[in-house]
Amino acid sequence: MKKFILTAAVLLNLILLCCTPDAPLTPSQKAKTYVLAEMDTLAHIAEHKLLRLASAGPSDSIRIAFAETRMAYKQVELFTEYYAPTASKELNGAALPEIEVEETKTFEPSGLQVIEEHLYPVYEESNRKELVREIKKFISILGRARNVLESTEFTEAHLLSACKQEIYRIMVLGMAGFDTPLAATGIQEASVALTAVKEVLSFFGENPELEKLLYEAIVYTSQQHNFDSFDRMAFIMRFANPITRSLTNWQTELNIPAADAQSVLNPIATTLFDQDAVNINYFAGSSEAQATPAKIKLGKMLFFDPVVAGGTRTCGTCHRPELAFTDGMPKSAAIEAGKVVQRNAPTLLYAGLQHAQFYDMRATSLESQAEAVILNKEEMHGSVTEAANRLNRQQNYLQAFQEAFPEIKAEVTPKHVMIALASYVRSLAPFNSRFDRHMRGEKELLSVEEVKGFNLFMGKAKCGTCHFMPVFNGTAAPAFNNTEGEVIGVLQNPNAALPKLDADEGRYVQNQLAELCYSFKTPTVRNIAKTAPYMHNGAYTGLEQVMDFYNKGGAAGMGLILENQTLPSDPLNLREDEIQAIIAFLQTLTDDTYAN
Repeated sequence: MKKFILTAAVLLNLILLCCTPDAPLTPSQKAKTYVLAEMDTLAHIAEHKLLRLASAGPSDSIRIAFAETRMAYKQVELFTEYYAPTASKELNGAALPEIEVEETKTFEPSGLQVIEEHLYPVYEESNRKELVREIKKFISILGRARNVLESTEFTEAHLLSACKQEIYRIMVLGMAGFDTPLAATGIQEASVALTAVKEVLSFFGENPELEKLLYEAIVYTSQQHNFDSFDRMAFIMRFANPITRSLTNWQTELNIPAADAQSVLNPIATTLFDQDAVNINYFAGSSEAQATPAKIKLGKMLFFDPVVAGGTRTCGTCHRPELAFTDGMPKSAAIEAGKVVQRNAPTLLYAGLQHAQFYDMRATSLESQAEAVILNKEEMHGSVTEAANRLNRQQNYLQAFQEAFPEIKAEVTPKHVMIALASYVRSLAPFNSRFDRHMRGEKELLSVEEVKGFNLFMGKAKCGTCHFMPVFNGTAAPAFNNTEGEVIGVLQNPNAALPKLDADEGRYVQNQLAELCYSFKTPTVRNIAKTAPYMHNGAYTGLEQVMDFYNKGGAAGMGLILENQTLPSDPLNLREDEIQAIIAFLQTLTDDTYAN
């Protein structure tokens, strides 16, 4: 019945409009009619089924209505995420408080994931009033989102971009279970989202190849009912990548220019795994800070030159290329002999593809991160101003700065030093590991065990819900608009008989919000085979220790009291062979581009 209602609503609107004596509807007009009808259907289901049953119905019926509501939302997701992202986050964002660090405030989450927590794994009758309140809030936000969509002008270029991004969203978030962590219906919902993409693309005309791919992808996902065993690699290689390639090529054939040329995703990249799919300059913050070949070359010179600090240390002292820009130590050596700095040296590879730097996320740009390290008395104990003065006295550097920054007429400033260093770090995003080359279809480069590990990483082990493809850090594609931190409860010593939390309170030191106590940025797991020891305290010597920690549900899963832990405390129940498969997959993310 649900499918009939959805289809009838769309067809009725299209028939009424097509019967007018005006010119034929454009793809944009058809899309507007389609999404408004689907939004009305979603609102009807949420209000007249989910809300009504939540007010007085049995738990089983509420869950059925909730599942129907989620499926109806997936019909419009590509529009809400693209055109109304703020409302979309309220409709289907993570069930965690929204933290505004600048305002030192937290805001309670809302939407389908919050509603899900009231229904799964166990429904509590005592929470019925709260459930009803959340559903009413969802309906209200939905109305606001509809108004945004109704008043937004759709263009053909943006519609195609929205469709492409929805395919990426299915791969990265839907199939990882990010927005259905308890109900685990992400695979079935992918089928509905694909159906919506197919419907919207049909407004542009016929494309038999693309239609066939989408149809087969819909059938493939609709037949999968086990979240853990779903073959994500097969879906991406057989359907998702071919769909986005075909869509990109079709857009060229239709002579529709690419939308958002300066966006985070390269609009002419054919898949999410293309080497140039992610625009490194999107994260720069300003046109002046954007990396260029001249800035990168200059930044590399500065990175390995003690002239920056004025002593014997360089950036490369703690970030060695052969160790994926780490130093192999639990905590880096401080300037004073026999002492160490506060935390482990993280990799700088892909560090530019995030919105916060340092484990505690206190720096919002690579420029400010560079300045903080140079100033730190334990790390470099220098001055950016003094560094600029020294560089001005060296003709080769002055010339290099003038080539990189044509606006420099007389002298190098501290700002130019920081931008040059940041530009080099931004360039450290090769996307050329064995995994990347496999995903681009260069040839079959992954073993059966490694593919199994990828599927576990993105499925049963839930790694992909925090370490998002393709960067595998805390910045989620396809929007890349937020870098996440997590509270997982890192132990002081994972080998100790009695587990004890590490004393480092992370982000809480900078921002006194209870939710941030023991919170740390989610780093990339790319090149993880080269970046041991692990965690901010460097206490975990091997990947087996790390996997054991997650398999047990972090600190809370081990029995420690950590009420604000964001990592689910339930054990993952991974077998030893599954753990080894995940480790094998992680090793495929090693990239030796900068090793020499």
